[in-house]
Amino acid sequence: MRMASWRWGGAVHAGTLSACGRELTPLAVPQPERGVLRLIQMLARGEPLPREAGPRLPLSAVELVAPLPRPLRSLFCVGRNYRAHAAELAGTVFRESLPKEDAWPIVFTKFADCVVGPFDDVRMPARQASVQIDYESELAVVIGRGGIDIPRSRAMDHVCGYTVVNDVSARDVQVRHQQWDLGKSFDTFCPMGPWIVTADELDGRDTRVRGWVNGELRQDGRTKDMIFDIPTLIETCSRGITLHPGDVIATGTPAGVGMGFTPPRWLKAGDVVKVEIDGLGAIENRFAA
Repeated sequence: MRMASWRWGGAVHAGTLSACGRELTPLAVPQPERGVLRLIQMLARGEPLPREAGPRLPLSAVELVAPLPRPLRSLFCVGRNYRAHAAELAGTVFRESLPKEDAWPIVFTKFADCVVGPFDDVRMPARQASVQIDYESELAVVIGRGGIDIPRSRAMDHVCGYTVVNDVSARDVQVRHQQWDLGKSFDTFCPMGPWIVTADELDGRDTRVRGWVNGELRQDGRTKDMIFDIPTLIETCSRGITLHPGDVIATGTPAGVGMGFTPPRWLKAGDVVKVEIDGLGAIENRFAA
């Protein structure tokens, strides 16, 4: 099943996308302005899908918004989680923070307020805020059944599904503050979508993640090459912290980010970044002045 949120007729709706990918069915989901969050929570409680709440619509007639335009809370994000990406950063200012195979994942948060839709503009910050804007193509895990201290062996039972995010980053701000939350959380710095594909239709443990800048393929990796796999990330994030239905874990990015080039290739106003994940779909965002 694919769960989506869209704007049509002056309102935000939540529902499902047909198997053919061409038709949307609105459902009577409470608080549709929260996207599919309430639907995820209903499914986690074992409730049936709500009734249809209006006419079915062609996908081409609506404006897709993020499936979770107002996430439950800040996103859990994982850094340096692909071997090739960790290697490309070994010569950068982040070399001291690279994870070791027997270490813990690097986990930081990204403010929920920075989420925007799959085709919305990303606003470039003022130059006094940052001049080193970068992209990160990522698979995000959406939690279904909640829990605390979830063991790795049962972690996949807690996955509702997956979506695509671009973990846009202000690298100079990361360095300046010696932590990552501020540099990851500028307004509009988390494009998300185009929908959520449930875990019965996609195994996020082995799928392909690609990213393009202005049509040039920059990133191309498989999630099976993560240093810390999805069950390990869920186990880590739930240690002493209750995960709730609708929580989002962004799992890290493959090699090919702008910072990894010599010299670095920072984004500029007018650039267009596309992120596509096999079995999920694609998001594409223009970086606007």
